[in-house]
Amino acid sequence: MNSELVLRGRIASATLDVPDGVVAVDGGLVTFAGPASKFAGVLPGTVPAGRIILPGLVDLHCHGASGSDFSEGDLAGSARAIRYLHSRGTTTLVASLVTRKPGDLVRNLEVVKELTDQGLVAGSHLEGPFLSRQQCGAHDPALLLKPDPGLVALLLTAAGRSLAAMTVAAELPGTMELVDQLTARGIIPSLGHTAADHSTAADFLARAAAGLGSAAACGGRTRPTVTHLFNAMPPLHHRSTGPVAASLSAARAGKAVVELIADGVHLARETVKLVFDLVGADNIALVTDAMAATGLDDGQYRLGSLAVTVSHGVARVDGTDTIAGGTSTLLEVVRTAVAAGVALRDAVTSASAVPASVLGLSTKAGDLRPGMPADVLVLDPDLEPGRGTAQGYVGHPCRVSCLAG
Repeated sequence: MNSELVLRGRIASATLDVPDGVVAVDGGLVTFAGPASKFAGVLPGTVPAGRIILPGLVDLHCHGASGSDFSEGDLAGSARAIRYLHSRGTTTLVASLVTRKPGDLVRNLEVVKELTDQGLVAGSHLEGPFLSRQQCGAHDPALLLKPDPGLVALLLTAAGRSLAAMTVAAELPGTMELVDQLTARGIIPSLGHTAADHSTAADFLARAAAGLGSAAACGGRTRPTVTHLFNAMPPLHHRSTGPVAASLSAARAGKAVVELIADGVHLARETVKLVFDLVGADNIALVTDAMAATGLDDGQYRLGSLAVTVSHGVARVDGTDTIAGGTSTLLEVVRTAVAAGVALRDAVTSASAVPASVLGLSTKAGDLRPGMPADVLVLDPDLEPGRGTAQGYVGHPCRVSCLAG
């Protein structure tokens, strides 16, 4: 077997957990992924102790990085943020937009559409403006709206086919009609920033799943999501179970995927481990909710129209205790989940294969299988990027991101 690049180490992915494995790459594609004992080619002579090989990570919920917020509508700044995230192991991402005025949303969607056309992102995610004022989180409550079919049509026109998902509060009037409007276009409805009761949340997820399942244009997108489970929704109470229990039940049944911001800030580590134990890695998408401060020092930033202060790595809306997005990369989230007791293969599955499947990209991203684009991360035993860079492919989507030599 002739290969341009042969990597050896522990492989952890949705389909493999091999202590001594090989990933071979040729022509920008994976040609082999499996046990070293079954590889027909020439094995590497020297392998760094403890090397770990992962598929490129996939982030469904990311607002920016490296000083730029996708909601600013700045093409150059957005491209800079994406390059940083690619360099840190998030090789596929959706650009999330916070609530802004309708005209700003249109402009921002047009910018993300251009980024999508360039292959830099996998699409856009509208987190708002159809959210609950009671659970608005780091969204300006003055800009929140009830579902408006006319505005939705305007937003869909601006985004074209690049709009991948929209977060919606299930209890707002007109939400079910909005779900139908989205799923007919193959756009993923995501339950979030909601004060809905259990039955309303369950109905939302069931209708979204049914709509995606019957939509001819779904493009492989068959399951709704839940935007950052637990955050910006009522807590689970034994006499008022609310959207948390409805979401867990739908995920356990394989009818929804719940996002978890497992960064050690948004959720207790015990909560992360509990959800993995309850619903399984195949029904969880690890996300970052990363904002502009990701990759930078503490200081003053903005998230949409709101001023944000980052202190000790935690972003909060100025003058409040409200968390304003995350500052971790997805690789750091994986590392935190593993530290919480989640098995490495499970954490990687929820940060790669599951979000790729949510987006309908299972043949293009999120795993290491022969014939797939060479989208490979190479790490040290602590899941940390190293200093060295192995030769390989750079750019998107066919690349090898060897973060540790």
